[in-house]
Amino acid sequence: MKNSVLRLLLVLQAAQICAFASNSVVNLSHYDLMRVDFAQMKNEGIVGVIHEATYPRFDRDSYYGTRQNAAARAGLLWGAYHYGDATDPIRQAEHFLSVVAWNWRGPALQTNGVLLVLDFEKNGHYPGGTMRVDQAVTFVERIYQRTGRYPGLYCSEYRLRQVLFSPKVTAAQRRILSNCWLWIANYHLEPRNTAPWSHWTMWQYTGDGVCDLPRSSYPKGVANIKHAERNMFRGSPEALAAFWQEHAWNPAE
Repeated sequence: MKNSVLRLLLVLQAAQICAFASNSVVNLSHYDLMRVDFAQMKNEGIVGVIHEATYPRFDRDSYYGTRQNAAARAGLLWGAYHYGDATDPIRQAEHFLSVVAWNWRGPALQTNGVLLVLDFEKNGHYPGGTMRVDQAVTFVERIYQRTGRYPGLYCSEYRLRQVLFSPKVTAAQRRILSNCWLWIANYHLEPRNTAPWSHWTMWQYTGDGVCDLPRSSYPKGVANIKHAERNMFRGSPEALAAFWQEHAWNPAE
């Protein structure tokens, strides 16, 4: 009986979320080894792809450029993220932007721009340690100085709550980070603890095949990727396209 009630609550929650959100963003990295079928991805309702561009220490994702061109040819919007570490955040930001700019080519990209993101998660598998809040602040401010746009900030709901409200973090630092749009991860429930943001903009609800939500509304796969990293956007696909255009960076500008 308890399990039945829980499933019913999850279904009702899913229906409520789906009323205002669209399941339209996929993120990828060099850990996804398949040749991605971006055309099929678009046919299944995906609007945008956010791909790892750089990671510790100062590496480039070897799949980034090729997939960027393939996604653009399929008519998908393109984004790039940097996986942060505890080294010099200015140098990290410059390296990230240089990789994104170097790969910048093609009319589709030049029209829509590249959505930029800082991956601010705990670093447990790359060298360089975990990025601190003060380093994240320096990183996003550098991105803003160089591009005129704050990047998105990606973080799990648990880490967001644990790290941003540590006694070592100031209100001023939280205010600066809240200039970024929030991309939050929770594979079990819709994120609720989003302070200092009033709400999430994107919600990663599954990764590596982990997802406790109803499969009918929250599929784990897409196109030829069985265990994809999929995301809800807070709004319609049309609103997502407008959001992308507003927040993306055009290196040619």
